[in-house]
Amino acid sequence: MRPSLEDTLAAAIRTIPDYPKPGILFRDITTLLGDARAFRRAVDELVHPWAGSKIDKIAGIEARGFILGGAIAHQLSAGFIPIRKKGKLPHDTVRVAYSLEYGLDEMEMHRDAVKPGEKVILVDDLIATGGTAEAASKLLKQMGADIVAACFVIDLPDLGGRARLEALGVDVRTLVSYEGH
Repeated sequence: MRPSLEDTLAAAIRTIPDYPKPGILFRDITTLLGDARAFRRAVDELVHPWAGSKIDKIAGIEARGFILGGAIAHQLSAGFIPIRKKGKLPHDTVRVAYSLEYGLDEMEMHRDAVKPGEKVILVDDLIATGGTAEAASKLLKQMGADIVAACFVIDLPDLGGRARLEALGVDVRTLVSYEGH
């Protein structure tokens, strides 16, 4: 019998205690990315609801969202939009500020990366508090994108990120959940 999706992915994700600070259990997907079968299964599951649909672009949040988003874009025959930290993109950009634990940061994308009305899926490895994904969603919407969904391998539901995105009207798809933070 084939292991469940959640069991397969959970077995491929490394947990690092006390990183980046004491009390945090860091969920590291680099081990999942290095496991060809688990990586393929995660991408297939993230793509599945939209297979055969017209999706124009996949927007990946730096950096692990680039890896997942590139694979998803390939499978859906969609373009790819990198959403990066301020100052990393070479052309004319639009940016949005968002709150971090100890202050503000900014993310940006190229001004010409998405046309109004294009159907976009936002991708990253993990949704925790949702601040980064919320900022990316606002940036895409500001440029006229129709956000079809936001996809993540991991959900930390106790931190409220999924609910935060859903409150913005963004459908959220996740593959594995962990309690706590």
